[in-house]
Amino acid sequence: MSVETARKAVDLAVKNGGKRLGLIFFGGEPLLCRGLIEETVAYAREKAKEDGREKFFHKLTTNGLLLDEAFLRYARENDVFIALSLDGTEKAHDAHRKLAGGGPTHGRVAEAAERLLLSFPYAPALMTVNPDTVQYYCQSVEYLYALGFRYIVCSLNYAADWDKTALGELKRQYNEMASFYYEHSVAEDKFYLSPFEVKISSHVHNKTYCHERCELGQHQLSVSPDGGIYPCVQFVGDGRYQIGGVYNGIDEEARAALYVRNEREKPGCDVCSIQKRCNHYCACLNKQATGSIDAVSEVLCAHERIILPIADRVAARLYKKRSPMFIQKHYNDFYPLISLAEDKTAKSRPPG
Repeated sequence: MSVETARKAVDLAVKNGGKRLGLIFFGGEPLLCRGLIEETVAYAREKAKEDGREKFFHKLTTNGLLLDEAFLRYARENDVFIALSLDGTEKAHDAHRKLAGGGPTHGRVAEAAERLLLSFPYAPALMTVNPDTVQYYCQSVEYLYALGFRYIVCSLNYAADWDKTALGELKRQYNEMASFYYEHSVAEDKFYLSPFEVKISSHVHNKTYCHERCELGQHQLSVSPDGGIYPCVQFVGDGRYQIGGVYNGIDEEARAALYVRNEREKPGCDVCSIQKRCNHYCACLNKQATGSIDAVSEVLCAHERIILPIADRVAARLYKKRSPMFIQKHYNDFYPLISLAEDKTAKSRPPG
């Protein structure tokens, strides 16, 4: 992406966005374009000041290979939030995250994780689980926690070939993770572990994650290197889902039509008992797995039926025990603000 295109994206956000605006840098690997990030952040700061609004917030997801002390210092000084892609144990991570020549990356990423957590103690780890690594799922969560991560976001690769054996192992792993979740909640440890948090919240607040956070193109837009605008990062480059460009603006009709289309109930889902708590509305997952936002993959359906009863059982145990951390996390409306305030006091601590 050129600097000009990035600036146009910022201009469009200022013109069309609400009170609080954010920039998320994604790839590929965004740290390959470190200069562009720094120029865009500086430009966004200027535009916010000119417009008399709150400053932008900035987020970045990296594989860690280029995450050095210099960029961490820059991130602290400019309030850039960093998430690290780390798939857990060495075997789990190196199965799919390799160097161009096929070499392993786990050792280097683990070192980057230690540097990151010194500067940002509440930085999240993003973990992707595949059928051939699902056997390490719980072990990898425990590894990330031992490494120091307290925000662990786990996602399945829904486009992969999940057969009956892999799904059976997934269920076994979630049952193990339920014990981990219970023990650390009872111990009053502050942590976030998806998908348990998401599924428990879907019961307490009667909202799915996608309805609450994403709403396909309503709260977040993605910009391609050539300036095209899309409703989410998963759609970038697919002209069927382009809803404008930074040089000619947002096509509001196309944006609204895409949202309405995605809100239509998927075939067969209207009679499902877990319909209101399922991620079947997530257009990104549907497109990743089926190539279309109009169809739900069998893998997603199977995953939701596996995780929900396990998450509900551990939540019921914690509620019955009146675990203070669990009650605060899921029943105190002010907890996100309290947690954020705690994180802000710690996340920008200089190393040493």
